Amino acid sequence: MPAIPTPTESGYADVNGVRIWYQSYGEGEPLILLHGGFGTVEMFGPNIELLAKSRKVIGVDLQAHGGTGPLGRPITFDALATDVAELIEFLGYEKADLMGYSLGGATALRVAIDHPEVVDRLVLVSMVHAYANWHSYNFEGMKAMGTDPEGTAKSLIGSPQHQGYIAKAPGGDASFPDAVREFVAFIGQDYDWSAEVPQVKAPTLLVVADWDAVRISGATRLYELLGGSAQDAGWDRSGMGESHFAVIPNVTHYDIVTSTELSRLAIPFLDNYPIPPAKD
Repeated sequence: MPAIPTPTESGYADVNGVRIWYQSYGEGEPLILLHGGFGTVEMFGPNIELLAKSRKVIGVDLQAHGGTGPLGRPITFDALATDVAELIEFLGYEKADLMGYSLGGATALRVAIDHPEVVDRLVLVSMVHAYANWHSYNFEGMKAMGTDPEGTAKSLIGSPQHQGYIAKAPGGDASFPDAVREFVAFIGQDYDWSAEVPQVKAPTLLVVADWDAVRISGATRLYELLGGSAQDAGWDRSGMGESHFAVIPNVTHYDIVTSTELSRLAIPFLDNYPIPPAKD
């Protein structure tokens, strides 16, 4: 398995009244990479190097995570989306592709809803557009975390999530309880963006695991709201839209993010499915 490369650039962006940590890999067109809950960009594992072979991958640590740490404000998807949108402008880009997993996927979708002018193409991985589309075990667990933030923080001590946080966070281990407190106060909040998703104009690839924490029925509903499978594409593909859907077999919500199948699916989509040269 390829090692995670060393960032070519990293630092803080002063955006939306806060400081957000980012780190970059590779060169080319920008791809904003957004991690899942209790994680950092490093959780994409070998996919970072694979994606960075043909584009500039810009990993962002969202509020209460990694290099950004706790910010002392309530977390909302609108705030996270504005952080990302303003980061794109801060880095000197008019638009960027976005790829997000779980929490990061929902944030990426919210960017496309609230700030469509900064989004080129969108890859949404193992995420939900409506809270009820998590399996009940998962959303009940997230709600329970919010009732006992101190206990949640203690239970994570020594875990990969804890180690990943303290390796990058301002304040290190001392800020971990505050980061957990900010995050778990947020993750149990209900939402449903069904009425807003059809506004998204960015070409979108939705990817889920066959044994995901996301209900497959919720994923197919999101795909339909994005305009997917609206009709038979026809033998000449003239009826095909710009949204696409993939289910990766033999993976879960927890290892889809490190599966190299993710890059194999995402790269051609981000390249707008170029037609291969004809063989002699």
